[in-house]
Amino acid sequence: MTQRCRRWLDGKIARIQAQESYSPEQTNEAIAKKYGLKPESIVKLNYNENLFLPRDRQIALLKEVAEECDLRIYPQDQEERLKEKIGEYLQVPTESVAIGNSSDELMERIIRVFLEKGDKAVTFVPTFSVFKCCVDFRGANFAGVSLRDDFSVDMAAMQAAFTPDARLLYLCSPNNPTANQLKQREIEALTEEFPGLVMVDEAYAEYADYSVVPLIDKYPNLVVLRTFSKAFGLAGLRLGYAMANPRLAASIDKAPAPYVVNVVSLMMGRKLLENVGLVKESVEALKSERRSLIAELGKLKGVDVFDSKTNFVTFNVDRPAEDVYVNMLKKGLIIKKLGKLVNYPNCLRTTVGKPDMNKRLLTAMKKEFDE
Repeated sequence: MTQRCRRWLDGKIARIQAQESYSPEQTNEAIAKKYGLKPESIVKLNYNENLFLPRDRQIALLKEVAEECDLRIYPQDQEERLKEKIGEYLQVPTESVAIGNSSDELMERIIRVFLEKGDKAVTFVPTFSVFKCCVDFRGANFAGVSLRDDFSVDMAAMQAAFTPDARLLYLCSPNNPTANQLKQREIEALTEEFPGLVMVDEAYAEYADYSVVPLIDKYPNLVVLRTFSKAFGLAGLRLGYAMANPRLAASIDKAPAPYVVNVVSLMMGRKLLENVGLVKESVEALKSERRSLIAELGKLKGVDVFDSKTNFVTFNVDRPAEDVYVNMLKKGLIIKKLGKLVNYPNCLRTTVGKPDMNKRLLTAMKKEFDE
């Protein structure tokens, strides 16, 4: 290796390592070792996973996939069959669907394809942190407009950020980590005025009040992201999709490598759509548990809990969030430490778990805030 090559490579690696990226949190095993707990006793409530979809039914479907698929063969037909099922599920043409390895991967792909270095990407903050990471890696300019104190969008401030160099607008709705959903008229107003591509992230749409998918024909610059990781319970398979008008969807779907999504993920997505009643039942069960969790957390003195249109609940506490987070860890409960959100200084987030999991969390929280 020449000195010139080594300097270039070392500099490139240093710049990559300096970039902010999404960092997974500690594993159950690491937490158990640190606090002297048994790994199997730990309750994981920090990643917004859907635990309401019955695992035995999921296993049965996976066994069907194993019987029906041939792993020696490239998945030529399975992607189209999944697109057809998504089209039936959301009443859109097959040509309007693009498939990816999670909605995160599709987000990164869209940023890579449609943003040039120096272009401006606009969103509100706080929001899903992966978007900024992807924008930064692309070398584009990130512009984050603060939400109002009630987590609503400051429309005037957002529109003021729509300068001629703005090329991508990201709207997470329902929003992670604030759990609220934007008003449809606000999304439409922003989409109409924005001079570039508008990406609406609907990862939690099944838990929300409405979807903007019906608007993809009305707005040629609108793309909607969805995932199988939340309501469909396939977080481990990393499957997502995007919807847009056929011309835009084809551009998103145009990847340089063939067969980017594996056959097992494609077939499991289709199997769940063929059994979508199972998914809808799990969503309704979670919504019921969500109402109870919000009500019980709201009774605690020193806790301000926010309404949710997702499968998680965000709340602010009257003491350092770090202290509450660590005290929950010591009891074998992993929640998400958020810190400051707008003017709320000590925010935390918990997945809506199964009733026994939530009961354990509430018991620990009651003890924490009764002392």
